[in-house]
This record gives sequence, C-alpha cells and structure tokens, in this order.
Amino acid sequence: MSIIKLSLKRLIFLLFIGIQIFSANKVRGAEEIKIVYSLFSRTIKVEELKNFATYGEADRNFRRLLKLTNAKNNDIKEILEKDFEIPLPIASKLMYSEIGNVILTRLSKIIHTPNARDERTAVLALRSSVIKGIDIGEGKINTITFFEGYP
Repeated sequence: MSIIKLSLKRLIFLLFIGIQIFSANKVRGAEEIKIVYSLFSRTIKVEELKNFATYGEADRNFRRLLKLTNAKNNDIKEILEKDFEIPLPIASKLMYSEIGNVILTRLSKIIHTPNARDERTAVLALRSSVIKGIDIGEGKINTITFFEGYP
C-alpha cells in the first residue's frame, strides 16, 4: 500500500513540475530601442527597423532620425540587412571564451537594458541576444535578428 502512495505522490509531483515548465510564458525580444547621445534621445521600434530594412519605408520619426545621421538610406538599410553566417556552437563557444567576455564587456557599455544596474546583466543580455539572433536567423545573424533576440 505504501508503494502505491509513494508512486502516486511521485506522479503528482512530476505532473506538477511538467505543468510549470510547459506553461511558462515565452520570453519576447526587444520591442523598442532607445538611442541616447548626450541630451539627445529617441526611441525606435524594432518592427520599424525591420520594416525599413525589408521595404525601405520609414515612418515620420524614423525619417527624422535618418536625416540626423547624414547617411544615405541605402547605407543604413545595407547595415541592417548584412547577414553574418556563423554556426551556433561556434558562436556559443566564442561568447563564453575569454576574448568573447572582453568584447561583450566593452559592448555592454554601449548596448544595455534600461534596467541593467551592473555590467554582468548587460553581458548576459548581449550573449543571449547573439545566440537567440542566430537561432532566429537560422544560422545567420544581422542587426534586426540581434535586436529581436535581445531580452
């Protein structure tokens, strides 16, 4: 009788754990990018960047930002669409290597989440963004997939 109770308890426990794991909310990537330069700051939606890269169309706010860069629209579009093919295992090894940590640490001073209070959080976010971006791009990463994978 005690073996049946023990088996039943284990089954209930495993079902509970399974429900918790499979009903977890899906983590979404960045929806907006805030560009801050001295007193200047603008927010751009990742969807707007994607739309611009795909169709060359920009809304009014994004057009203003493009004017401020003094760059040609095709140059910006080319930067957004430039694919880098890298196998996921190699990218993962690079992100966890010593040189990868140095690069991510330096990059974390430029690109970071608004709520990141420490360097470690920003490095983790960048690392996951690269890995998730390669997954989204099916073995390739570009600026758009990088931001789509950014937590």
